[in-house]
Amino acid sequence: MGQDQTKQQIEKGLQLYQSNQTEKALQVWLRVLEKTTDAAGRFRVLGCLITAHSEMGRYKDMLKGTTVSMQLNGQVSLSMGNAYLGLSIFQKALECFEKALRYAHNNDDKMLECRVCCSLGNFYTHLKDYEKALFFPCKAAELVNDYGKGWSLKYRAMSQYYMAVAYRKLGHLADAMECCEESMKIALQHGDRPLQAQCLLCFADIHRSRMDVQTAFPRYDSSMSIMTEIGNRLGQIQVLLGVAKCWVIQKEPDKALESIEKAHELAEGLGNKLGLLKIHCLCEGIYRAKGQQRELRNHVVKFHECVEEMELYCGMCGESIGDQNHQLQALPCSHVFHLKCLQTNGTRGCPNCRRASVKPGFV
Repeated sequence: MGQDQTKQQIEKGLQLYQSNQTEKALQVWLRVLEKTTDAAGRFRVLGCLITAHSEMGRYKDMLKGTTVSMQLNGQVSLSMGNAYLGLSIFQKALECFEKALRYAHNNDDKMLECRVCCSLGNFYTHLKDYEKALFFPCKAAELVNDYGKGWSLKYRAMSQYYMAVAYRKLGHLADAMECCEESMKIALQHGDRPLQAQCLLCFADIHRSRMDVQTAFPRYDSSMSIMTEIGNRLGQIQVLLGVAKCWVIQKEPDKALESIEKAHELAEGLGNKLGLLKIHCLCEGIYRAKGQQRELRNHVVKFHECVEEMELYCGMCGESIGDQNHQLQALPCSHVFHLKCLQTNGTRGCPNCRRASVKPGFV
């Protein structure tokens, strides 16, 4: 397949993708990847595949795409970071985000820097350092305001969405609603279905935080409909866990467990360890309230197994990371610690791997 035919087939895949025929688009792009002799076209189609797999939550497929990329540039590092984050491999995710951010700084690539900041906001949301979770998308929003005159509005929408998530976690629900409404407005204008689904999920979470579960339920339903349509299984897990928490609020533990069971099946299939951890944590609370000691002990054990497997604990104090809002600090090796532990104890090297502890200056 030559250069012209490669270009035509890539455009055909893009048209299918933009009309939400994602599976057909993937088939077209995979055929191009297999048959093309055009190096530039091969690189471009890899980018299309990585983006599509990212939006569908297919992180293992993303990693396959990035490992055959011809040049480990900032975009590839960012994609790998997002893939590792989806698989709950936090140290490798942070390493990739640092590489991407360093590349953006060295090449004065403000657009890439904006995207990395959004991903770092997502990273710290997962680990429950909500100050950093807000700082990075706010930095992305500043980049959009200062340099984004000719950029796609999607960059503004992304930064506003991640700000909304962080504001909700911090309990600033009015700010969260304002940012999410701005993001949803842009997503609707551009027909961005993946972002629409994320915004609907955020709206539902905001209403749940207000204890207004009757308003939250239909938004979870709408989000789930789009998540299912586009094949985003990680998003489906998040929706099901939000629904389960609503049932807990309404004192309907059996209905909550039904949602959790569906989420568990998806998380197992996806390899999302953080999703499994959240499931065991939620089940622990439900079975504790029901007084079912056997099930309670089972989920407590599995919760701690997940913490160990993901290394979600501070190497200084031994306490878990990601179970409550704590300020965190990453060392150059990308191992993460409680900031207060580093400030109190200091270290000449990482307690986990003994590498030198000079601060990296990025994240």
